[in-house]
Amino acid sequence: MHAIEKTIKETCKKLWDNGEVNRILAWEKGLFDYDAAPALFRSRERISRLVYNEHCGVNLSKFLIKEMEKEGKVLVLLKPCDTYGFNQLLSENRVNREKVFILGVPCGGMRDEKGLLFKCLSCKGNDFKAFDQIIESDLTVPAPVPSGEEEKLNQMTAEERFAYWRGQLSKCIRCNACRNVCPACSCIKCVFDNRDSGIEAKANSDAFEENLFHIIRAFHVAGRCTDCGECSRVCPQNIPLYLLNRKMIEEINERYGTYQAGENPEAKSPLTEFKESDPEVSAVNGKGGVSEC
Repeated sequence: MHAIEKTIKETCKKLWDNGEVNRILAWEKGLFDYDAAPALFRSRERISRLVYNEHCGVNLSKFLIKEMEKEGKVLVLLKPCDTYGFNQLLSENRVNREKVFILGVPCGGMRDEKGLLFKCLSCKGNDFKAFDQIIESDLTVPAPVPSGEEEKLNQMTAEERFAYWRGQLSKCIRCNACRNVCPACSCIKCVFDNRDSGIEAKANSDAFEENLFHIIRAFHVAGRCTDCGECSRVCPQNIPLYLLNRKMIEEINERYGTYQAGENPEAKSPLTEFKESDPEVSAVNGKGGVSEC
């Protein structure tokens, strides 16, 4: 990866010197070798601290939202899977394409201190869905490895699934890390930050009301989740939040046809576009109106 990192730095400096960008959103070395942290580079000199290695798993697209308020164009490093998140933000008018220069960086799978990141086990491939320039490489992405967790949940009874999710979601400490990192969670004011809502950042609790935070969030991103796995990656309690989102994706695909959020910024999600051919929910495989997660 050292040669790729060198090429990225040289490319960033060239774009900076040509006046095409005036800041760079990338990664720099964190406290530990496996800890590459998101960073905004505001000077050409600081580019020397930029890193790109197998620990740059963070999807930087969400950080672009705040950059839209500033003058000039920001350069952002995006891996192939990250571009889905960017396109989703673009489709919702959360980023201005003219204010972003996307430098596509190759990926052969990202790791943390435990090994290959979970989200890399279901990699979408090497194709960039948005870019201005690409750093060429012979890196290949890992072959998809089905976790089998979705099938296990599907085989459970409704009562077993309820018990499973009560057990998982009861571990939540409401740190909001999943919400803050999610490209589909981009509301300017979140209901969970509203003091008048009665549900503002509540502490960990065994009450079912507390579990609703994740259930509500799953419905909020339904049809918009790109399945980037960032929510599960950042969860300090190791809650398999991706399973909630994948269940939503599965249900939507079953009812309205296969759809990949973020693949095409011009496409409308199944839940925001009405077609006369859309089936009544209760008519699909004899299911009722409530999805069983």
